[in-house]
Amino acid sequence: MALHRVVMILLAFTIGPMILFSSCAPQKPQTYTNPIGEGIKMGDPFVIKYENTYYLTGTTNSNDGFRIWSSSNLVNWEPHEYAYQAATDAWGKNSFWAPELFRKDDKYYLAYSVNKLKGNSKDANFRLCLAVSDKPEGPYKDIYTPWCDFGDSVIDAHVFIDDDGKVYLYYAKVGVIFQPKFKLTGEIYGVQLNPDLSGALTDPVLVSKQEQKWERPEEGRALCNEGAFVFREGNTYYLTYSANSYDEPFYAIGYSTASSPLGPWTKAKENPLLKLDKKIGVSGPGHSCMTTSPDGKERFIIYHAHADPNKPSGERTVNMDRVTIENGKLKVVGPTRSPQPVPSGATIK
Repeated sequence: MALHRVVMILLAFTIGPMILFSSCAPQKPQTYTNPIGEGIKMGDPFVIKYENTYYLTGTTNSNDGFRIWSSSNLVNWEPHEYAYQAATDAWGKNSFWAPELFRKDDKYYLAYSVNKLKGNSKDANFRLCLAVSDKPEGPYKDIYTPWCDFGDSVIDAHVFIDDDGKVYLYYAKVGVIFQPKFKLTGEIYGVQLNPDLSGALTDPVLVSKQEQKWERPEEGRALCNEGAFVFREGNTYYLTYSANSYDEPFYAIGYSTASSPLGPWTKAKENPLLKLDKKIGVSGPGHSCMTTSPDGKERFIIYHAHADPNKPSGERTVNMDRVTIENGKLKVVGPTRSPQPVPSGATIK
């Protein structure tokens, strides 16, 4: 028995410290690396959070609708079926683009743009449409097709609900010019919506057009502002937007500020927020939205970039980086391609 007690004491002195050391050893910080989503390919990504779950959709199946993913941490995404798949008799026939989700009066809505005509016609006739569901992941069914039709070709619907409950719609009116040389064009407009979302309560107001030098590259094929996203911080409204053509390397993101939802808006002198970075392999960062970390303490910008930075095209990946507001100015820690700390409050399995 004496020998047994000696052995037990020796084990206590050797194993005990090892257990203590192991339990107190610092854990390796959890990180993520762009692009996120383990190879998800989409343009115009949009993320929204309901309760403890994030939902991600975007331009995925442009012939007939939009797929959707869910996540608890913004890093690992679980695929679902279509959020919206057009019926054979749907108003829209082609180019289902840039879906966005929002919640109002216990219903979930999906706003999107689509071409009324089949094929890639030079006479493309784009309009906005609105669909509704009882669940954030869908399926969504059309209720207004087209929606808020002012007779213009428009894309990139974005809905902002202010603190007073008033609802605003932003969109890009698109077209072409032929002189002095062919260019695609786009300008962002905004309207206040009826409380029941059935249509516009006000006339369209010009929100954003091509003004700054970075928005007018000579070698580019577009003079375009598009992809609006609006949020409010205190008494200031922020609008992020994209400029140039989505399939060109200098597609980039800028922002404006205003004291009311319909402006007037003032573009930041320090634009663009995110742009081409050849050194780290980022091309065409654009069409963004904002969301917060699981604990609500951090803000993130979600955006797409070209899947192959050496061959810009419509094939794009999903990326996210941190955003701060310093003295009223937006600051993005990015674009990044190195490991970044996971969003605060998130756990990566």
